[in-house]
Amino acid sequence: MEPALIALLVIAVLVIIVIAKSVTIVPQAQAKVVERLGRYSRTLSPGLSILVPFIDRVRATIDLREQVISFPPQPVITADNLQVGIDTVVYFQVTDPRLAVYGIANYITGMEQLTTTTLRNVVGGLNLEGALTGRDGINSQLRSVLDGTTGPWGLRVARVEIKAIDPPPSIQDSMEKQMRADRDKRAIILTAEGARQSAITTAEGEKAAAILSAEGKKQAAILEAEAERQSRILRAEGERAALFLQAQGQAKSIETVFQAIHDGKPDQGLLAYQYLQTLPQIAQGDANKMWIVPSEFSKALEGLANLGGAEGGKSWMDVEPSENGRTGPRDGGLDTSSWFESQLPRAADQPEAKIELSSITDTAPAVPSPPPLSQVKEDVLDSGPAADPRNRSGSDDPDAPDGPRQLPAQ
Repeated sequence: MEPALIALLVIAVLVIIVIAKSVTIVPQAQAKVVERLGRYSRTLSPGLSILVPFIDRVRATIDLREQVISFPPQPVITADNLQVGIDTVVYFQVTDPRLAVYGIANYITGMEQLTTTTLRNVVGGLNLEGALTGRDGINSQLRSVLDGTTGPWGLRVARVEIKAIDPPPSIQDSMEKQMRADRDKRAIILTAEGARQSAITTAEGEKAAAILSAEGKKQAAILEAEAERQSRILRAEGERAALFLQAQGQAKSIETVFQAIHDGKPDQGLLAYQYLQTLPQIAQGDANKMWIVPSEFSKALEGLANLGGAEGGKSWMDVEPSENGRTGPRDGGLDTSSWFESQLPRAADQPEAKIELSSITDTAPAVPSPPPLSQVKEDVLDSGPAADPRNRSGSDDPDAPDGPRQLPAQ
C-alpha cells in the first residue's frame, strides 16, 4: 500500500511541474521571447500563453514602455580646445523585442557608447559659446543619429536632452566675470538712457515753463506800460487843466490887485512903509551874513517920519470924522461891485480852453463846474460889505470904524 501511494504522489508532482512549465502569464506592457529547442520560436504578448514543457523556454522578458536613461558626465573637447563635461538623458522605447534580444548583446551599453561618440562629434565642431547657446541643435543632431543607428536593434529614440554642460572652474569664473560685466554694462546703458530721457523731459518742461513765464511777463509788461501810459496821460491832462484854472485864478487876482492899487492911488509914504516891511524878510535868510542898507533908506525914513506927523506935518493915519461922529473913509466905503468882474476875455473864449479834453471826459469822473461870476456877485451884494472878509477890521475895538480903511488921496 505504501509503494503505490508514493508512486501516486510522484506522478502528481510531475503533473504539477508539467502544468507549471506549460502555462505562462505575460504582464501588460511586456513581451517574452520564446525559444524552442534553443531557436527563436515566437514572442508572447500580454496574457495567458501555453508552452510545450521541456521544449519551449522563455529567453528574455522585454519592457515595452518608454524608458529613460541618464548617462554620467562625458568629457568633450570643444572647437576652442576647452574640455567640458556634458550630461545627457536619452528617452527610448523597444519596438521589436526579438531584435532587442538578438540584434545586440546589451542595447543599454550600446546606446550609451553611441551617445558619447555622437556627442563628441557634434560638440567638437562648436566653441564653448555655441555649445552653451545651441543645445536645441545638439539635441536634434543626437536624436537623429541615435534613432538611425538603433533602428536595427529594435529601439526607437524619442528624444535626447543635454542635462548639463560643465566648463572648467577657471572658465566658469571668466564667464561669470564676463556676464557680470555685461550686466553692469547694460545697467549703465539703461541708467544713462533713463537719465537722458529724464533730462530731455525736464528740459522740455523747463522750456515750456520759460515760454509761458515769458509770455506772462510780456503780457504783464504790456498791461503795465498801457496802464502807465493811461495814468500819465490822465495825470498830464489833469495838471494841464489845473494849471489852466490856476493861471485863470492868478490872472483874476492880478487884475483885482492891480485895479485896487490904481483905485487906492498910493503915495510915496505907503511905498516907503512897504519897503521897510520888506527889509526884515531880506535879513531872515541863513545865508545872508551881511547885507547893505541902500542909500534910499534915509529918504524912506524921512518920508515915513513926515507921514507920522513929525515937524508939524499931517499924519497919514489921521482920518476925518464922519457926519455921525465916527471915523471912516471920506468917500463913504469901498466899492466891491467890480471885484468879480474880470477885464480879461472869458475863460471859455481863451485859446487854452479850445483844447479838446476828450480823454478826460472819457476816463476821469465828472467835476462839478464852479458857479458863474454873476451869481457870486449877487451873493456878495446880498450879504453886504460886512460879509466880505476883506472889509473886516483886524481889531476887536468897538470904536473902530465899520468900513475898510482907505488911504487919503494926495
